[in-house]
Amino acid sequence: MTDLLIDKVETLLTSGGTETGDDTVFVAVHGGGQTGWYGPVGLAVAQAVEAIGPAVAGASLLDHHALRPRLRASAPAVSDWAVGAIDCAAWDLHGRLVGWPVADLLAPGRKARAVPAYASWLRTDLSGPANRSALTQVLDEGWAFTKWGLRRRPGPSIAAEARDLVEALERAASVIDAPFAVDAVGTWSPQLAAAVVPLLGQPHLAWLEDPLPDHYLRTYSQLAAAGVPIALGERIRPDEDLSALLGVARPTALTIDVVGCGGLTRAAEITAASHGVGVPVYPHGRSMVPGIHLATAFPDAVRAVEYRHQWEPRRQLLYAEPWIPENGRFPAPEAPGLGTQPRSTR
Repeated sequence: MTDLLIDKVETLLTSGGTETGDDTVFVAVHGGGQTGWYGPVGLAVAQAVEAIGPAVAGASLLDHHALRPRLRASAPAVSDWAVGAIDCAAWDLHGRLVGWPVADLLAPGRKARAVPAYASWLRTDLSGPANRSALTQVLDEGWAFTKWGLRRRPGPSIAAEARDLVEALERAASVIDAPFAVDAVGTWSPQLAAAVVPLLGQPHLAWLEDPLPDHYLRTYSQLAAAGVPIALGERIRPDEDLSALLGVARPTALTIDVVGCGGLTRAAEITAASHGVGVPVYPHGRSMVPGIHLATAFPDAVRAVEYRHQWEPRRQLLYAEPWIPENGRFPAPEAPGLGTQPRSTR
C-alpha cells in the first residue's frame, strides 16, 4: 500500500441540525478509493482548506510526517486550523484503508480501554452571578473534574478586581467541594494576574487556564514560581518553541487543541515532549474526537479530554456515529479511522 496517493481535498456543508454560528463544514480527503473526513470546521477554515487542497494532491496517504511540510509550505496566513483539519482527515483515511482506529496507528499495542473526560461549562462564569444549579447539575455526571469560566470583570481598581476573582473562587469551592479548573479565556492582564497571586489560597483549584491573551512567558514563569497551577496550550502554533513554553512557563497542564496545533501528527510530537518533562496533556474540547484517539494511544501522557458541555451535544448530531460519554468516560475507539464521518452533506 506504499504507493497510495491523495487524489484531492474538498469541503462539504452539512445538511441540518445546526444553529446560527455553528461550524458546519467537513473536510474530505480522497484517495485509494476511500474518503477520510474531519469536521465540523468554520467557513474561514474551509476557505483555507480549499486554497491548500491542490498542493496536497499526489502526496502519500500513509506518510503523515512528509505531508506536514507540504501543508505548511502551501498554507495561506492564519491557516493552522486548515492544516490540522487536512492532517486529521488524512489520518481518518489512513485508518479506513488499513481497517484500524487511528489510535492504533499512533501507538500499536495500546492498553487504554476507556478515556476519562472532564466537563467544561464556560457560560457559567464564576465571576458573575452565582449559578448553584448549573454547578451541581454537572457535578453529578461522573466527570474526572469540571472547569468553569473566570473572566475579568471591570472594577474600580486592579486590587478590587483581584479580590472579586478570589472571592468568586471561594464561593464556587464551597459548592463544588472537589478539585476544579477555571478558564480566564485570555481576559486578564499581567498586572491583574500579579495582584491575584498573594490572595490565592484555594486548595481545590486544579488549574487556572489561559489567564493572559498570549504566551507571556515571563509572567507565567512568575506565577509558576509562586505556586499557581497554570494550564496553557490551546493557542500553541504548529511551529512554536515547545522548549521555551514548557521550560520557562512551567505549566501544570498542557491543553493543546489537536487540530489548532497543526493536526494529530504535530499533537503526538507535542504530547511526547510534554510527557518527557512531566507535564500531563488534556486535549482541548473543540477537537475532542482526535483528542480521544490521542488519549487512547498515550494514556500515560494524556490524562483526560475536555467535553464542552454547552456545545458538544449539538456538534455530535452532525456525526454518522455520535460520541456519547458514559459516566464521564468515552470507550476506546474500535472502528477504523477517526470516527468523524458526517451524518449527511449537501
